[in-house]
Amino acid sequence: MENHVYKKVEIVGTSDVSIDEAIKNGIDRASRTLKHVDWFEVLETRGNVRGGKVAQFQVVMKVGFRLEE
Repeated sequence: MENHVYKKVEIVGTSDVSIDEAIKNGIDRASRTLKHVDWFEVLETRGNVRGGKVAQFQVVMKVGFRLEE
């Protein structure tokens, strides 16, 4: 097994539908910018309320990506 070095960045994924979709949206977008995204950890969940209803889900997460050799 190879040894790797990772860097972590913090992002916020959002969705009007669900927390799961907010995670997927965040990872999808990060993967278009960062190479070798291998993992994530959810730090915080929150949302936006409009008119007494949930309008948006927000997920703060750390994304780990492998540094190139």
